[in-house]
Amino acid sequence: MNASRIDLGAARRRFGQAAPTYVEGAVLAREVQRRMAERLDYIRYSPAAVLDAGCGTGEGLRLLRMRYPKSLLVGLDVAHAMTRSARRSRTLLGRTRDLFTGFSCHHLCGDFSRLPLGPATVGMVWSNLALAWAEDPLPAFSELARVLAPSGLLMFSTYGPDTLKELRSAFTGIDNYAHVHHFIDMHDLGDMLLTAGFAEPVMDMEIVSMSYPDVAALVRDLRLSGQSNVDVGRRRGLMAPGAWNQMVAALETTRSNGRLTATFEIVYGHAWKAAARTRADGVQVVKTDFALNKAR
Repeated sequence: MNASRIDLGAARRRFGQAAPTYVEGAVLAREVQRRMAERLDYIRYSPAAVLDAGCGTGEGLRLLRMRYPKSLLVGLDVAHAMTRSARRSRTLLGRTRDLFTGFSCHHLCGDFSRLPLGPATVGMVWSNLALAWAEDPLPAFSELARVLAPSGLLMFSTYGPDTLKELRSAFTGIDNYAHVHHFIDMHDLGDMLLTAGFAEPVMDMEIVSMSYPDVAALVRDLRLSGQSNVDVGRRRGLMAPGAWNQMVAALETTRSNGRLTATFEIVYGHAWKAAARTRADGVQVVKTDFALNKAR
């Protein structure tokens, strides 16, 4: 597993700066969110409280409110500017409805490794393309398991290893810096879920291709949505014009029908928090597939 090491402080700053432009640049995130929501059609579950982990400017919260009108919603993002935008984006109708029904929506700033929530406080966690920015997915999954009630549901999407493979290849041989993040394979993510205390993880992936007229348009979309390079091994200064032009020339050789293609490997996962059982001596035991496999 060769995953990027995320500079969380840089990620917070980049997403904070992108809050005013996020909606314009997050075309892919909206499409993945729609496809995630379709997966909920096959799951009969009505959580009392739902956490949107990595809520951005609040589009996922609006979707969740339509699906779960009686649930308490909590939107969390690593960038305070994003949570502020999510709060402001709530419509008057939505605020009025929540006021009269008593089903509220809260917005918090925090990161995956230190969630500002108590144990077993939510029945479902929803996370759309946000786990890729966690410093380490395993502690993030453990924290999500901590705040989930027993038998609670985690549903998420993230990026897989083939994401932006064309751009990564174009940077090959230019220097020794990290220019494109390395993302984790879905099988490794499934193993992490089991280790973190989830049961019966279901993982799948699909390839989404987006086309652009030029490199500038691709880079613009990534920057508008805050998805710039925050690998700790990135170059901290500007790249020399010659090196940048070398990368662009390499990418130009991949044109098809006059357009540049950007590949995004989208990994989907859902799993249930393993239910705890109490022994005769009062000790709680959590039984997972991982524990069973280790015992064989």
